[in-house]
Amino acid sequence: MAFATIISPSPSLHLRRNRPIPQQRIRCSSSSSSISTKFDLKTYWTTLIMEINQKLDEAIQVQYPQQIYEAMRYSVLAKGAKRAPPVMCVAACELFGGNRLAAFPTACALEMVHAASLIHDDLPCMDDDPSRRGRPSNHTVFGVDMAILAGDALFPLGFRHIVSHTPSNLVPEPRLLRVVTEIARAVGSTGMAAGQFLDLEGGPNSVEFVQEKKYGEMGECSAVCGGLLAGAADDDIQRLRRYGRAVGVLYQVVDDVLEEKTIQDKDEKKKKNDKSYVGVYGVEKAMDVAEDLRAKAKRELDGFEKYGERVFPLYSFVDYAADRGFSVGDQF
Repeated sequence: MAFATIISPSPSLHLRRNRPIPQQRIRCSSSSSSISTKFDLKTYWTTLIMEINQKLDEAIQVQYPQQIYEAMRYSVLAKGAKRAPPVMCVAACELFGGNRLAAFPTACALEMVHAASLIHDDLPCMDDDPSRRGRPSNHTVFGVDMAILAGDALFPLGFRHIVSHTPSNLVPEPRLLRVVTEIARAVGSTGMAAGQFLDLEGGPNSVEFVQEKKYGEMGECSAVCGGLLAGAADDDIQRLRRYGRAVGVLYQVVDDVLEEKTIQDKDEKKKKNDKSYVGVYGVEKAMDVAEDLRAKAKRELDGFEKYGERVFPLYSFVDYAADRGFSVGDQF
């Protein structure tokens, strides 16, 4: 259910902006195509990573039972994490004039929930992945039993962190209730859990649903929570919802394309034909899907032009998801 993994920039991946695709074409506006060159996303992102890492370290201090907390910290504080969900949450909050101090507790909670989903995703009974972010996955180090407990503990810790650490003078209680409800919806039986179920049980024709639920939900939830914290209007929340979902899936599609290209370069056999666009339809079709997702996300952002430069981080986020023009996370 990952929203972001650590993959270095690849010069061989270029989404073709003018190539015909089988779906209805959605073109980016000329103004949006140049925004990423005007905004220093790398500095914005890496600065937030340092702040978020510090707050996560403070939020998950080792106590009794020590083994559970060590397993929790192992995944949440993994070096090289991009922190994409919390960064998107902060950027969406700031878009509507919100204070990032109001967003940090929810941003940290999103990373806790994200890490919990990855821990459970990697389990032998799920995707059975022995590694995550370039090092052994949680259950490989701590055992399946402790990994399950660490994931189980991170979900409620995230909710508690929002309620206990969000400044009441910056965010009214009704907004916090909406944020908690949004996260619960995203990770629950109709959200990310449903995507994992279809990933395990569904056929190839379920690929779109699997991708939207396993990966799009985290992006959607992150963007929406930022808007809710800042008191965004309902129509703006819906626009953020569509934007975040598109970016979340875009991230994963591009990750899958890059991984497949790396495997081909090394002449290795892919371990399984999973329910990704690459696994089901191949690299060419997956790149078409990524191109369309980028255009859809930017179309939603065009509706925020009235907020001026405050929308620039979200525009740049889309192009980074598609092009991977620089590395983030690995320097920490």
